[in-house]
Amino acid sequence: MNNMERKKAKLGNLNHIETYLCFELNNELFGVNVKNVFNILEMKEITKVPQSPDYFSGLINLRGNSLPVVDLRIIFGISDLKFSNETCILVLQVKIGNDEVKLGAIVDSVQEVLEVNEDLIDSTPSIGSNYRSEFINGVWKINERFIMLLDLNKVFTSKETLFINEAI
Repeated sequence: MNNMERKKAKLGNLNHIETYLCFELNNELFGVNVKNVFNILEMKEITKVPQSPDYFSGLINLRGNSLPVVDLRIIFGISDLKFSNETCILVLQVKIGNDEVKLGAIVDSVQEVLEVNEDLIDSTPSIGSNYRSEFINGVWKINERFIMLLDLNKVFTSKETLFINEAI
């Protein structure tokens, strides 16, 4: 096998490249397909909704429309909820029930956009994960770190987030 053939074998099928936005939650890396990312906003004042679940941060004004905002750190069971200058809101397009909706998700920081060959994505480990594996499509290793690739439709159709559908 010559060098070119080795590189192609290592890269896998180039037709299966997906682009992911990587972000951080509690020093762990996560990725969402850029097809689901509408915008990235600096943190802004969030209007609380009375008697809402703890993961539901409230509503913000986005170009004259109300946008529900959830805290992904709470959904994933992270108790260290510090805000920094890098904390931001990802505006995501997700499917909740039968509806395509936009919602905001608080994350610790946005890292980078990466092109990922789907052939190099490993399945989700069944043990040792701090996060609920049903939310994760797979893991990808880069520079000795793992990026957990999220299935947003599963994150936002779980029983914990059904409240969002009622708030929209």
